[in-house]
Amino acid sequence: MTSAAPPPPAPPAPGGPGSGGTGDAWAAGGLALGGTLMIVYGLFGVLQGIAAIADDEVYTSFGDYVFAFDLTAWGWIHLIVGVLVVAAGFGLFTGAPWARAAGAVVVGLALIANFMWLPYQPFWSIIMIVTGLFVLWSVFNYRSPQPR
Repeated sequence: MTSAAPPPPAPPAPGGPGSGGTGDAWAAGGLALGGTLMIVYGLFGVLQGIAAIADDEVYTSFGDYVFAFDLTAWGWIHLIVGVLVVAAGFGLFTGAPWARAAGAVVVGLALIANFMWLPYQPFWSIIMIVTGLFVLWSVFNYRSPQPR
């Protein structure tokens, strides 16, 4: 009489516990959405910058704020940061190792720029800040399913 050995345990399901962290499916989808949002976010920053550079009459300040800056200078800041955000967004899609760190840095800079932009476009700045926070969450929360 022979006894059969029990079958080996099944490997963990993709996206489940032990595959690189909790919420991998959400984070992977969030990373793809984050890359897409980074590209759109950066393009909007570029357009925002061009509008501020082209004509200072496009934007007006709402009230007196402690931080008052020249609109043309802010236009160049938004343009440069926007181009960097677009480049990092494309880097996320290519899987470049630098893209997550660079993306976090440039989106952080864009968040600061949009906070400082509140006197000129309060509603749009809040939308950009919330979008940037989601992008940061998706970049920081993603864990590669590959073993290290």
